[in-house]
Amino acid sequence: MRILVTGGLGFIGSNYVRYMLREHPEVSIVNLDKVTDVANPANLRDLESDPRYRFVRGDVADPAVVAAALDGIDAVVHFAAESHVDRSIEDPGSFFRTNVEGTLVLVEQATRRKVGRFLHISTDEVYGSLGASGSFQEGFPLRPNSPYAASKAAADLLLRAWAKTYGAPVVITRSSNNYGPYQFPEKLIPLMILRAFEDGTLPVYGDGSNVRDWIHVEDHCRALDLVLREGRLGEVYNIGSRSEMPNIEIVRTILRLLGKPESLIRFVEDRPGHDFRYAIDPGKIESELGWRPERTVGEGLAETVEWYLSHREWWDEIRSRPSWRRYFSAMYDQRLSRGRPLQ
Repeated sequence: MRILVTGGLGFIGSNYVRYMLREHPEVSIVNLDKVTDVANPANLRDLESDPRYRFVRGDVADPAVVAAALDGIDAVVHFAAESHVDRSIEDPGSFFRTNVEGTLVLVEQATRRKVGRFLHISTDEVYGSLGASGSFQEGFPLRPNSPYAASKAAADLLLRAWAKTYGAPVVITRSSNNYGPYQFPEKLIPLMILRAFEDGTLPVYGDGSNVRDWIHVEDHCRALDLVLREGRLGEVYNIGSRSEMPNIEIVRTILRLLGKPESLIRFVEDRPGHDFRYAIDPGKIESELGWRPERTVGEGLAETVEWYLSHREWWDEIRSRPSWRRYFSAMYDQRLSRGRPLQ
């Protein structure tokens, strides 16, 4: 099978490329990536000499680039997306260009070339927010609460329309929050690991009570492998590990693993439209495809902390970039200036 992966230099995409080439010797991958600020060529640098892997630099919203990348492709796995909620609030237009227009270009070109499978990687954020109980099921209405979530919901609906109208061989997955190796340090878990390691203050939104359902990225990649091969066309599959934790407990666990004090925690002003709780019901993928997660959050977090500690050159390179200093570092410093310490 020859697979076009979009966004393969990102966090989940790069882990998926590694997983597929390791587990399936017969697979070859073309990786189409624009190489934005949050992409990292170092994620897959050791695969550059593998004859089964080819990198193409280009924009998923460029029809000519996409058409060329699709030559000889059997399946598409579409990760490419702007994904950070805070940045979507600052610059929503770029999110809709990549996440909606890019998806439109990709599915149009793939449908014209009669690609056999089109797997779209979405998010549980399209469902909106839950209260204290219940969990997201595939049939729930889409109620996005951030520009990022709205752009992903729009892409999901676009692909549903292409499947119904044009017979596009689309399957959609919506996963809970991923963590693990190669995650860009704007996200909660790697940001907390890096700041705690250096005895920096740890910015936590609100009072830290927002709940997320956490899944290790490799468990997610195993699920995507199954859905690509065996998932029913036109269907949506939720992927989660039934591992809910409040953000503050994630932060405290990281501090314990690093032997750091909780006095490093600083509560900061909550972001607009911050969803209170996400929880995925993965019953459909469990019953239909026999998938189960293999890591607990405790095991996965310990592995993840160890990975970041042993790959300092990876995150040092990211933090040396002008884009990091210009935007990400300034953003967190601004929040911390308005924060309050853990009581």
